[in-house]
Amino acid sequence: MDEAQRKNSLLPQYSLHHLVKERYPRFVDALSDLDDALTLTYLFASLPAHSNVNSSVINKAKNLAAAWGSYCATTSCITKSFISVKGVYLEATIQGTAIRWIVPHAFTQHLPNDVDFRVMRTFLEFYETMLNFVLFKLYNDIGVRYPFPAKELGGEVVGNTSAVLAKTLRALMKGLDSSKGVVSQVVTESLQEQQQNTDEGRKAKRSKRDKDLIKSVDVALSKLNDEESEEEDENSDDNDAEDDDVDVSAPLRAALDQVAEDEARGAVLCIAAEVDDETVKRRRLFEGLVFFFSREIPRGYLELVCLSYGAKVGWEAEDSPISMKDFSITHHVVDRPKLPNNYDSLPKSREFIQPQWILDSANFMFLLPIAKYGVGVSLPPHLSPWVDNEEEGYKPAYAEEIEKLKNGEVLDDREMEEVSSDVPEMEDDEDEQGEEEDEQREEEAFEEADSDEEEEEPVTKPIRKTKSKKDRQKEEEEEAHALAKTMMSRKAAHLYGRMQYGIAGKQAKIDALHKRRAEIESSKTKENGKTVLKQKVERLKKERSTLETQYDASGGTMKKSKKRKST
Repeated sequence: MDEAQRKNSLLPQYSLHHLVKERYPRFVDALSDLDDALTLTYLFASLPAHSNVNSSVINKAKNLAAAWGSYCATTSCITKSFISVKGVYLEATIQGTAIRWIVPHAFTQHLPNDVDFRVMRTFLEFYETMLNFVLFKLYNDIGVRYPFPAKELGGEVVGNTSAVLAKTLRALMKGLDSSKGVVSQVVTESLQEQQQNTDEGRKAKRSKRDKDLIKSVDVALSKLNDEESEEEDENSDDNDAEDDDVDVSAPLRAALDQVAEDEARGAVLCIAAEVDDETVKRRRLFEGLVFFFSREIPRGYLELVCLSYGAKVGWEAEDSPISMKDFSITHHVVDRPKLPNNYDSLPKSREFIQPQWILDSANFMFLLPIAKYGVGVSLPPHLSPWVDNEEEGYKPAYAEEIEKLKNGEVLDDREMEEVSSDVPEMEDDEDEQGEEEDEQREEEAFEEADSDEEEEEPVTKPIRKTKSKKDRQKEEEEEAHALAKTMMSRKAAHLYGRMQYGIAGKQAKIDALHKRRAEIESSKTKENGKTVLKQKVERLKKERSTLETQYDASGGTMKKSKKRKST
């Protein structure tokens, strides 16, 4: 036994530090390659202990994930988030570099047998060394020691990912407070010493003659000030009318805005000398809001997003900084079909929302109305922040609605119906036929509503087939296009054909989205059981009847004269 221990102690030790330095000569290179490292680290942090995965490896992954999340939440660098089937996508911007990783859902993970975990542990070993280098540099830039001492963490960090994150956040805040205290103490001592030296120098150099000279100068200056004040009093009456036109509230408002912005900039710890304006906006989005998570809420990534955007967070546990019945809670996050009966005793000053409201508000940088995110309400579509609607050529209806809200437009019920029923024009023949069928339905509804109207004699007029100027211009462009295509070489023509094929495929997808949206909106029913089309027809009929009543009251009539059919 002793011999085995002796040989085990003589095993060679290796380090991967030199590999990290060789592969990433600059710090920006390491930041740009963090995507896979963070994704694999968060994956191992969510795995259960198994024969293929040791518990020590899982604990190391949890500590690294918690340290990274604590830094992102403290510096407000999380910019985008999205919930998908694979997991929760998060993106942070650090020193101008966008870093995106995936956080697995908080489900019980089953380890497959066809996965070689030895290879994954090899990658994790390198990523662990790399992340320790990166975190050491990031924490050192904000004046915090990394890795955290065991005393600040309160002993060995064990438990689930959320518990490890909470302890790491507390350790980070303690480190920040201690670093701020040391800096402020040094600055205070230096200022006091400088003030003391200047006072002693002045006392040593100042004599009685100098004091008398200073007093005489002060007396002369006071006389001059009295004379100037008398002249100002004489001219004050003439300037009263001009002073009344000056906007006094504008400088005060600008000063208050500047104070709020300075406070937000001071709360954000950033590496650069000047904090980015986008970071300040993110920090002020949830400022003053207090979120409380129910026990069914996976608070890992939600806590990071809330803290990154300036909110305070509490949860149902003993280590929560905010109790459940606290009156300062503004939003209670619940993921249940209905509220339990014991929630009736909670304060009425809070709003009950679903978790999607936090991510959507953070992605759009706008506090969305909570009516669509209430408990038991069918949620609106969760739009991806990485999709460029202008480049794709299609903008979802909910994105258009949010854009109108951000521009200050108030959407009432009538405008909501128009937004949902107005569909962009489509070039396909099938879509044109569908629009013609809708117009036919509207005309038939109007004919059924007008009981006083009768059929008129058909009037046949000769139709002249003449091409408009636009049609002729379009034909000329097509001819020129075909002629230019014949002048291309075979290689250029093949490349052009591939380009047109891709453009046509993209346009087909856009048209399919428009068609699907039209079908959904036409078949959508509300509480009264009527479709959007029927509601629009009824609204147009009411407007027409109102106009007819007003016109009849003026002495005229809008009704058509009845004509008998010729026999």
